Amino acid sequence: MQVLTKRYPKNCLLTVMDRYSAEVHNMEQVVMIPSLLRDVQLSGHEGRAQAEAPDLYTYFTMLKAICVDVEHGLLPREEWQAKVAGGEAEEAKNGTAETEEVEDESASEELELEAQFHLHFSSLHHILIHLTKKAQEVTRKYQEMTGQVW
Repeated sequence: MQVLTKRYPKNCLLTVMDRYSAEVHNMEQVVMIPSLLRDVQLSGHEGRAQAEAPDLYTYFTMLKAICVDVEHGLLPREEWQAKVAGGEAEEAKNGTAETEEVEDESASEELELEAQFHLHFSSLHHILIHLTKKAQEVTRKYQEMTGQVW
């Protein structure tokens, strides 16, 4: 298991990000055969229908992908939009009416920047804590499945 080397205040976003990154790296080191996680549900999802609840392999790949973004940053907005929307980002750039709407929105948003920052900051903090717990659950469940529990 990786040990945090940096020291920040407990509720600092950097601490939460470091903790998340360390847990995902620990999960990657423990899970030697990720395919064993297919069709295995997390303990909290037994009540859901099998088709609705994601399996541990889905969590494993999602947690790894998010960790890459946390550690290395996001793709530039245009690349991300092209990847997600399949090229619709280029079409949106060509509209002049949309540009005017964006300018009007940005003027009103500047008044609420601090409130928006606190909302998104607290949401990100909460989400990273939740994802850290999911990485711990995937690791624990894999260890139980493979008999690695100490």
